[in-house]
Amino acid sequence: MQIAIGCDHAGYEMKRHAMKLVGEAGFQILDCGTDSTSPVDYPDYAERVGQAILAGRAERGILVCGSGIGAAIAANKLPGIRACVCHDTYSARQGVEHDALNVLCLGGRIIGPALLREIILEFLSATFSGAERHVRRLGKVTALEEKFAARQLQATRA
Repeated sequence: MQIAIGCDHAGYEMKRHAMKLVGEAGFQILDCGTDSTSPVDYPDYAERVGQAILAGRAERGILVCGSGIGAAIAANKLPGIRACVCHDTYSARQGVEHDALNVLCLGGRIIGPALLREIILEFLSATFSGAERHVRRLGKVTALEEKFAARQLQATRA
């Protein structure tokens, strides 16, 4: 499985740890930047990770910013991306199993390397359950994306 990993400057150090963990776990890595602690804008890297997934260059993504929140908000603007901040192992696993979470967002200023390892391993080892109720709910999420994307398109044409 290919994992796209991106960060802003506040997440750079944690991204380095995440890349090492992902590689050691046997996954391929698509590095979506940034490559330093020089200030950059998290939406640019959220877009890179999301686009990699949507284009089929990666199956899942990991984004790191200071809190994880900004990266999650930005990533969720891309239709088909389901990003969430997970600072515990239960949410990382359950998000994939029940909600088809495809982008794990983390706060580089919130958690440390030991918890990072556990969260990433739970996220990467989980699979979507395919249970009828989860498929139904995911369908409703997709319908919301399509409904409001269509409204936005109509508004821009008016």
